[in-house]
Amino acid sequence: MAAEPLDIACDESGYEGQQLVSSPTTVFAHGSVHLTRDAAAGTMAELRGRIRSPATEYKANHLLREKHRAVLVWLLGPGGPVHGRAHVLLVDKPMFLVRTLLDQLVDAPERAATLTVTDEPRWRRFLVAGNQLLRTREPLDPTAADALFWSIDDLRRTGVPPAADETLALLAKSRARADAFLDRRRSDPPAFAPVDLLAPAIVHTVGHWGPVRITHDFQSTLTPARVEWLRAEAPDLVSLTLVDSNDDPRVQVADIVAGTVRVIAGRADPELAELAAAYV
Repeated sequence: MAAEPLDIACDESGYEGQQLVSSPTTVFAHGSVHLTRDAAAGTMAELRGRIRSPATEYKANHLLREKHRAVLVWLLGPGGPVHGRAHVLLVDKPMFLVRTLLDQLVDAPERAATLTVTDEPRWRRFLVAGNQLLRTREPLDPTAADALFWSIDDLRRTGVPPAADETLALLAKSRARADAFLDRRRSDPPAFAPVDLLAPAIVHTVGHWGPVRITHDFQSTLTPARVEWLRAEAPDLVSLTLVDSNDDPRVQVADIVAGTVRVIAGRADPELAELAAAYV
Protein backbone atom coordinates (compact mmCIF):
# COMPACT_ATOMS: atom_id res chain seq x y z
CA MET A 1 0.00 0.00 0.00
CA ALA A 2 1.45 3.39 -1.01
CA ALA A 3 2.39 5.76 1.81
CA GLU A 4 0.16 8.77 2.32
CA PRO A 5 2.02 11.90 1.14
CA LEU A 6 3.24 14.23 3.85
CA ASP A 7 2.68 17.98 3.72
CA ILE A 8 6.12 19.59 3.94
CA ALA A 9 7.05 23.28 3.97
CA CYS A 10 10.48 24.43 2.77
CA ASP A 11 12.71 27.46 2.61
CA GLU A 12 16.41 28.07 2.08
CA SER A 13 19.18 30.17 3.59
CA GLY A 14 22.38 31.32 1.94
CA TYR A 15 20.99 30.98 -1.59
CA GLU A 16 22.42 33.30 -4.25
CA GLY A 17 21.24 31.46 -7.31
CA GLN A 18 24.11 30.40 -9.55
CA GLN A 19 26.66 32.48 -7.65
CA LEU A 20 28.65 30.08 -5.45
CA VAL A 21 31.70 32.29 -4.86
CA SER A 22 32.15 36.01 -4.22
CA SER A 23 28.87 35.92 -2.31
CA PRO A 24 28.04 36.75 1.33
CA THR A 25 27.78 33.12 2.44
CA THR A 26 29.86 29.98 1.88
CA VAL A 27 27.21 27.50 3.07
CA PHE A 28 23.78 26.85 1.57
CA ALA A 29 20.99 25.42 3.72
CA HIS A 30 17.65 24.00 2.64
CA GLY A 31 15.20 23.51 5.48
CA SER A 32 12.01 21.46 5.53
CA VAL A 33 9.44 21.01 8.28
CA HIS A 34 6.51 18.67 8.82
CA LEU A 35 4.12 20.82 10.84
CA THR A 36 0.46 21.70 10.58
CA ARG A 37 -0.34 25.30 9.84
CA ASP A 38 -1.75 25.71 13.37
CA ALA A 39 1.37 24.23 14.98
CA ALA A 40 3.62 26.47 12.90
CA ALA A 41 1.53 29.54 13.75
CA GLY A 42 1.76 28.59 17.42
CA THR A 43 5.55 28.27 17.14
CA MET A 44 5.87 31.71 15.55
CA ALA A 45 3.60 33.20 18.20
CA GLU A 46 5.73 31.63 20.94
CA LEU A 47 8.89 33.05 19.35
CA ARG A 48 7.35 36.50 19.27
CA GLY A 49 6.28 36.19 22.88
CA ARG A 50 9.76 35.15 24.01
CA ILE A 51 11.83 37.51 21.85
CA ARG A 52 9.45 40.48 21.93
CA SER A 53 10.94 42.23 18.91
CA PRO A 54 8.80 44.81 17.08
CA ALA A 55 9.93 43.37 13.72
CA THR A 56 7.08 42.41 11.41
CA GLU A 57 9.00 39.42 10.05
CA TYR A 58 10.99 37.13 12.32
CA LYS A 59 14.15 35.64 10.85
CA ALA A 60 17.02 33.44 12.05
CA ASN A 61 19.12 36.45 13.08
CA HIS A 62 16.65 37.22 15.87
CA LEU A 63 17.37 33.88 17.54
CA LEU A 64 21.12 33.97 16.86
CA ARG A 65 21.68 36.96 19.12
CA GLU A 66 23.33 35.90 22.35
CA LYS A 67 20.60 37.46 24.46
CA HIS A 68 18.09 35.07 22.85
CA ARG A 69 20.23 31.95 23.15
CA ALA A 70 17.70 30.31 25.49
CA VAL A 71 14.99 30.76 22.85
CA LEU A 72 17.19 29.09 20.21
CA VAL A 73 17.94 26.19 22.54
CA TRP A 74 14.21 25.83 23.21
CA LEU A 75 13.36 25.83 19.50
CA LEU A 76 15.95 23.24 18.43
CA GLY A 77 16.09 21.22 21.65
CA PRO A 78 14.49 17.80 22.26
CA GLY A 79 11.42 19.37 23.85
CA GLY A 80 11.02 22.02 21.19
CA PRO A 81 8.30 22.26 18.54
CA VAL A 82 10.47 21.23 15.56
CA HIS A 83 12.50 18.40 17.07
CA GLY A 84 11.94 15.29 14.95
CA ARG A 85 9.84 17.33 12.53
CA ALA A 86 12.51 19.21 10.59
CA HIS A 87 15.44 18.46 8.32
CA VAL A 88 18.23 20.64 6.93
CA LEU A 89 20.53 19.97 3.99
CA LEU A 90 23.85 21.82 4.31
CA VAL A 91 26.12 22.34 1.31
CA ASP A 92 29.61 23.83 1.32
CA LYS A 93 29.33 25.98 -1.80
CA PRO A 94 33.02 26.11 -2.85
CA MET A 95 33.36 22.33 -2.43
CA PHE A 96 30.13 21.76 -4.34
CA LEU A 97 31.49 23.94 -7.14
CA VAL A 98 34.73 21.93 -7.30
CA ARG A 99 32.85 18.62 -7.34
CA THR A 100 30.53 19.87 -10.07
CA LEU A 101 33.42 21.14 -12.19
CA LEU A 102 35.16 17.76 -11.92
CA ASP A 103 31.92 15.96 -12.71
CA GLN A 104 31.19 18.05 -15.79
CA LEU A 105 34.70 18.09 -17.25
CA VAL A 106 36.41 14.82 -16.21
CA ASP A 107 33.65 12.60 -14.74
CA ALA A 108 35.52 12.40 -11.43
CA PRO A 109 33.68 14.36 -8.71
CA GLU A 110 35.24 12.16 -6.04
CA ARG A 111 38.64 13.75 -6.76
CA ALA A 112 37.40 17.00 -5.19
CA ALA A 113 38.80 15.70 -1.91
CA THR A 114 42.32 16.10 -3.33
CA LEU A 115 41.92 19.85 -3.80
CA THR A 116 42.34 21.83 -0.61
CA VAL A 117 40.81 25.09 -1.73
CA THR A 118 41.91 28.10 0.33
CA ASP A 119 41.30 31.85 0.31
CA GLU A 120 44.53 32.44 -1.57
CA PRO A 121 44.05 34.64 -4.66
CA ARG A 122 45.18 31.85 -6.99
CA TRP A 123 42.49 29.48 -5.65
CA ARG A 124 39.94 32.30 -5.68
CA ARG A 125 40.64 32.87 -9.38
CA PHE A 126 40.14 29.15 -10.02
CA LEU A 127 36.77 29.13 -8.24
CA VAL A 128 35.49 32.32 -9.88
CA ALA A 129 36.44 31.08 -13.35
CA GLY A 130 34.86 27.67 -12.70
CA ASN A 131 31.66 29.32 -11.50
CA GLN A 132 31.53 31.54 -14.58
CA LEU A 133 32.00 28.57 -16.89
CA LEU A 134 29.15 26.57 -15.32
CA ARG A 135 26.62 29.41 -15.12
CA THR A 136 23.77 29.40 -17.63
CA ARG A 137 22.31 32.82 -16.95
CA GLU A 138 22.88 35.64 -19.41
CA PRO A 139 25.18 37.29 -20.17
CA LEU A 140 27.45 34.38 -20.95
CA ASP A 141 31.14 35.04 -20.37
CA PRO A 142 33.07 34.17 -23.56
CA THR A 143 36.37 34.28 -21.66
CA ALA A 144 35.31 31.85 -18.91
CA ALA A 145 37.18 28.85 -20.35
CA ASP A 146 40.34 30.89 -20.97
CA ALA A 147 40.27 32.15 -17.38
CA LEU A 148 39.69 28.70 -15.94
CA PHE A 149 42.53 27.01 -17.77
CA TRP A 150 44.87 29.89 -17.06
CA SER A 151 44.06 29.51 -13.35
CA ILE A 152 44.71 25.76 -13.51
CA ASP A 153 48.11 26.34 -15.12
CA ASP A 154 48.89 29.00 -12.50
CA LEU A 155 48.08 26.63 -9.62
CA ARG A 156 50.30 23.90 -11.05
CA ARG A 157 53.10 26.33 -11.82
CA THR A 158 53.14 27.85 -8.32
CA GLY A 159 52.95 24.46 -6.62
CA VAL A 160 50.31 22.21 -5.07
CA PRO A 161 50.48 18.81 -3.33
CA PRO A 162 51.00 15.79 -5.65
CA ALA A 163 47.41 14.51 -5.39
CA ALA A 164 46.05 17.96 -6.18
CA ASP A 165 48.42 18.28 -9.13
CA GLU A 166 47.14 14.97 -10.54
CA THR A 167 43.57 16.27 -10.37
CA LEU A 168 44.50 19.60 -11.90
CA ALA A 169 46.36 17.75 -14.67
CA LEU A 170 43.11 15.96 -15.54
CA LEU A 171 41.29 19.28 -15.68
CA ALA A 172 44.04 20.80 -17.79
CA LYS A 173 43.30 18.20 -20.50
CA SER A 174 39.55 18.94 -20.54
CA ARG A 175 39.50 22.09 -22.68
CA ALA A 176 37.50 20.39 -25.44
CA ARG A 177 34.74 19.42 -22.98
CA ALA A 178 34.70 22.91 -21.50
CA ASP A 179 34.28 24.45 -24.96
CA ALA A 180 31.53 21.93 -25.76
CA PHE A 181 29.75 22.83 -22.52
CA LEU A 182 29.85 26.52 -23.50
CA ASP A 183 28.52 25.70 -26.95
CA ARG A 184 25.57 23.78 -25.44
CA ARG A 185 24.82 26.72 -23.16
CA ARG A 186 24.53 28.99 -26.18
CA SER A 187 22.49 26.69 -28.40
CA ASP A 188 20.34 24.71 -25.95
CA PRO A 189 20.43 26.03 -22.38
CA PRO A 190 19.68 23.25 -19.83
CA ALA A 191 16.63 23.29 -17.59
CA PHE A 192 18.85 24.40 -14.72
CA ALA A 193 22.51 25.22 -14.21
CA PRO A 194 24.78 22.59 -12.66
CA VAL A 195 25.74 25.17 -10.03
CA ASP A 196 22.14 26.00 -9.02
CA LEU A 197 21.67 24.32 -5.65
CA LEU A 198 17.93 24.72 -5.16
CA ALA A 199 16.49 22.07 -7.48
CA PRO A 200 18.88 19.29 -6.31
CA ALA A 201 18.14 20.31 -2.71
CA ILE A 202 14.43 19.74 -3.28
CA VAL A 203 15.22 16.32 -4.77
CA HIS A 204 17.21 15.54 -1.60
CA THR A 205 14.33 16.73 0.57
CA VAL A 206 11.86 14.47 -1.22
CA GLY A 207 14.27 11.57 -0.75
CA HIS A 208 14.46 12.28 2.97
CA TRP A 209 10.72 12.48 3.64
CA GLY A 210 9.26 10.14 1.02
CA PRO A 211 6.06 11.01 -0.88
CA VAL A 212 5.39 14.69 -0.23
CA ARG A 213 3.32 17.70 -1.12
CA ILE A 214 5.76 20.60 -0.84
CA THR A 215 4.89 24.20 -0.07
CA HIS A 216 7.96 26.30 -0.84
CA ASP A 217 8.90 29.93 -0.51
CA PHE A 218 8.62 31.52 -3.95
CA GLN A 219 11.80 31.45 -6.02
CA SER A 220 11.95 32.72 -9.60
CA THR A 221 14.52 30.01 -10.41
CA LEU A 222 11.81 27.35 -9.99
CA THR A 223 10.55 27.83 -13.53
CA PRO A 224 8.07 25.41 -15.14
CA ALA A 225 10.98 23.68 -16.92
CA ARG A 226 12.79 23.14 -13.62
CA VAL A 227 9.65 21.87 -11.94
CA GLU A 228 9.30 19.32 -14.73
CA TRP A 229 12.91 18.28 -14.12
CA LEU A 230 12.09 17.90 -10.43
CA ARG A 231 9.14 15.64 -11.18
CA ALA A 232 11.36 13.42 -13.33
CA GLU A 233 14.15 13.25 -10.74
CA ALA A 234 11.88 12.87 -7.70
CA PRO A 235 8.79 10.76 -8.53
CA ASP A 236 7.66 11.02 -4.89
CA LEU A 237 7.08 14.74 -5.35
CA VAL A 238 3.27 14.79 -5.52
CA SER A 239 2.95 18.57 -5.82
CA LEU A 240 5.00 21.76 -5.47
CA THR A 241 3.27 24.99 -4.47
CA LEU A 242 5.16 28.29 -4.34
CA VAL A 243 3.97 30.87 -1.82
CA ASP A 244 4.98 34.12 -0.20
CA SER A 245 6.56 33.15 3.13
CA ASN A 246 4.58 35.90 4.86
CA ASP A 247 1.41 33.99 4.03
CA ASP A 248 2.43 30.62 5.50
CA PRO A 249 3.81 30.17 9.03
CA ARG A 250 5.14 26.70 8.10
CA VAL A 251 7.50 28.28 5.56
CA GLN A 252 8.53 30.89 8.15
CA VAL A 253 9.51 28.11 10.56
CA ALA A 254 11.42 26.31 7.79
CA ASP A 255 13.28 29.55 7.04
CA ILE A 256 14.27 30.01 10.68
CA VAL A 257 15.40 26.41 11.08
CA ALA A 258 17.47 26.57 7.88
CA GLY A 259 19.03 29.90 8.83
CA THR A 260 19.92 29.01 12.41
CA VAL A 261 21.38 25.62 11.55
CA ARG A 262 23.42 27.13 8.70
CA VAL A 263 25.02 29.72 10.98
CA ILE A 264 25.54 27.28 13.85
CA ALA A 265 27.47 25.02 11.47
CA GLY A 266 30.13 27.73 11.14
CA ARG A 267 30.50 28.42 14.85
CA ALA A 268 32.64 26.77 17.51
CA ASP A 269 29.78 26.24 19.94
CA PRO A 270 29.50 22.63 21.18
CA GLU A 271 26.07 23.01 22.78
CA LEU A 272 24.40 24.49 19.71
CA ALA A 273 26.34 22.20 17.35
CA GLU A 274 24.96 19.17 19.17
CA LEU A 275 21.41 20.49 18.86
CA ALA A 276 21.85 21.34 15.17
CA ALA A 277 23.31 17.92 14.36
CA ALA A 278 19.90 16.33 14.95
CA TYR A 279 18.57 18.19 11.90
CA VAL A 280 21.39 17.88 9.38
